[in-house]
Amino acid sequence: MPFLAIETSSEHLSFAIDTPSGIVSREWLVGQKQSEVTLPYLQTFLNECGLTMRDIEGIAYPSGPGSFTGLRIGCGITQGLAFARNIPVVGISTLLAIAEASGAIRVVSCLDARMNQVYFSVFEKHNGQWTTLVEALVCNPEDVPMPDGEGYTGVGNGFSVYSAALEARLGAKIDTVRSEIFPHAAQLLALALPIFAAGQGRPADEAELVYLRDKVALKTHERVQK
Repeated sequence: MPFLAIETSSEHLSFAIDTPSGIVSREWLVGQKQSEVTLPYLQTFLNECGLTMRDIEGIAYPSGPGSFTGLRIGCGITQGLAFARNIPVVGISTLLAIAEASGAIRVVSCLDARMNQVYFSVFEKHNGQWTTLVEALVCNPEDVPMPDGEGYTGVGNGFSVYSAALEARLGAKIDTVRSEIFPHAAQLLALALPIFAAGQGRPADEAELVYLRDKVALKTHERVQK
């Protein structure tokens, strides 16, 4: 029985399912319409794969950080679907997902957090396993922690939105920047499959999200200034 991943943390909605020939995924650029289209598009995706929710053995979802509304939608839909089937869930960090997508082994993950801030973490891969070198945090781009060593790949849209500040701060630490990488269900699923295989999926009512800060929305005058 296959596992499903749902990714709703950005403007790109995506789904993925593991098959005997590998992970199959589909994505749509939906903007802020996740609440309207996630379930209909999921049904479309399942139909294309010749599956129904009765075939799904577990669900991976984005645990954050990311869009507050998008994360809530993804977690809520995951919980509802998992409750109905009594199947486990696994939350995967969006910062780790974009590190996985990079194909690099030393990664600085940086996503635009709005309000002139970034979500930031640093990872390194050894023998196929990720180690977190800098725990996920939210801060001003000019204040991101300095990772040890050099030779990192910078990933995520934080590097395009705050390119000047991050370049001034990180300098020679970063060899390559791939700002086009965003969280995707294919990487969520790839990271979640070993967790499911180890029997470490959680009951639906234990699904958690990582927000990193209490303030999740801009006031009107702040949006104008941004």
